[in-house]
Amino acid sequence: MQKNILITGAAKRIGAACARLLHSEGGNIVLHYRSSKDDALQLCNELNQKRPDSAKLIQADLLNMHELEAVAREAALAWGGIDVLINNASAFYPTAVNDVSEWQWDELLGSNLKAPFFLAKSLVETLTDNKGCIVNIVDIHAERGLKGYPVYSIAKAGLAAMTRVLAKELGPVVRVNAVSPGAILWPESELSEQDKAEILQRIILNRRGEPLDIAKAVLFLIKDADYMTGQILTVDGGRTLFC
Repeated sequence: MQKNILITGAAKRIGAACARLLHSEGGNIVLHYRSSKDDALQLCNELNQKRPDSAKLIQADLLNMHELEAVAREAALAWGGIDVLINNASAFYPTAVNDVSEWQWDELLGSNLKAPFFLAKSLVETLTDNKGCIVNIVDIHAERGLKGYPVYSIAKAGLAAMTRVLAKELGPVVRVNAVSPGAILWPESELSEQDKAEILQRIILNRRGEPLDIAKAVLFLIKDADYMTGQILTVDGGRTLFC
C-alpha cells in the first residue's frame, strides 16, 4: 500500500496505533502533533528505522488557521502529494452546561470539527489528484451524547455529519468515511474503578477495545473499501446496543 498519509494527533493513543499499522502496510506517514513532542519524535524515529525517509513530523496548533494551512502545505510537499487524511486530533474534557466558556466551545469545536473541515478543504486538490480518501475519527457519543460532555458530543456529532456531507461534495473522486470508537482507551483524566466497571457492564463483549481495533478499521476504509463513502464504522464491542 504505497500511500502518503497525514494523521493528526499522531503522537499517542489511537493516532500512534494508526501510524504504526499503516506504516507496516507500506504507507509513508506525516505525523502531526501539537504538544507531545517526545512521543512524536520517538514514533517518527521508530518508523524511519524500519524504513528510511518514511515518516515526517509536523508540529502545529490546529486551532490556529495559519498553522493549519502550513500543515496542509508541508504534508502535500512531503513526498509529492497526500493520498489519505486521517482526522484524529481531538480535545476531550467535560463541560457543565451552565459553566461552558466561549474558549471551551471554541477549543472543542475547533479541534473536533473546524480543523478537520479546513484540513480537508486545504488538501482537496492533492486528494483529488491522487484519488484519495479521508477518514474521520468520530465517537459513539456523537449519536446520543455523553452526559457531562455536551460540547464535545456536539462537536463529534458535527464531525459525523461532515463525513456524510463531504462524501457528497467530494465524490466521486475522493471518498470520505469515518470510524466511531467506543471504549478503547480510558481517558487520560482519572476514572474510578467503579466507573470503569460500569462502562464494561454495558459492553456486549465485556472488555475494553484496543487502539489496534480502530487502526484496523481505518486500514480497511483506506485499502479495501473502494465502494464505500459517507459511512461510519462503529467499533465498540456492542456498547451502542445498550445506549
